Amino acid sequence: MNILTIDSPLGPLQLASDGKHLTAIRFPGKHAAGADSSPDSVLQAARTQLEEYFAGSRQRFDLPLAARGTPFQESVWRALAAIPWGEVRSYRDIAVAIGKPTAVRAVGAANGRNPLPIVVPCHRVIGADGSLTGFAGGLPLKLQLLSLEGSYQPPSDPNL
Repeated sequence: MNILTIDSPLGPLQLASDGKHLTAIRFPGKHAAGADSSPDSVLQAARTQLEEYFAGSRQRFDLPLAARGTPFQESVWRALAAIPWGEVRSYRDIAVAIGKPTAVRAVGAANGRNPLPIVVPCHRVIGADGSLTGFAGGLPLKLQLLSLEGSYQPPSDPNL
């Protein structure tokens, strides 16, 4: 496994590849043990595309990916990858999109196990009521990503 740590507005992100595919993006505090290696072409491309994303000049990623999970998890991750920049979906929307409308909790669990956050945009999934809900990187990072994309409008508070 090849590892590269990059600076980002979210803090240091650890990227991992198998030399042919991007296999993981880890948030600050979630890095795997091991030192950075010489960045291979996949890690270099991922760094460039993430820098462009954070600069606001990239809305879609074009990287070879190898996310490994169960068939159900992989179906959820494919549905996440189809959420366009600047849009959000609910967990229920994803469950319906994969043909499992009653699997909302399982979709949430698969979303939380996404090994390629940002590139496979699990941050674009919110609660059915429009609220921010779980995110492996923490809700402040989720809000930061959604704000970067201009895709989150918090629900109005009826108590105000």
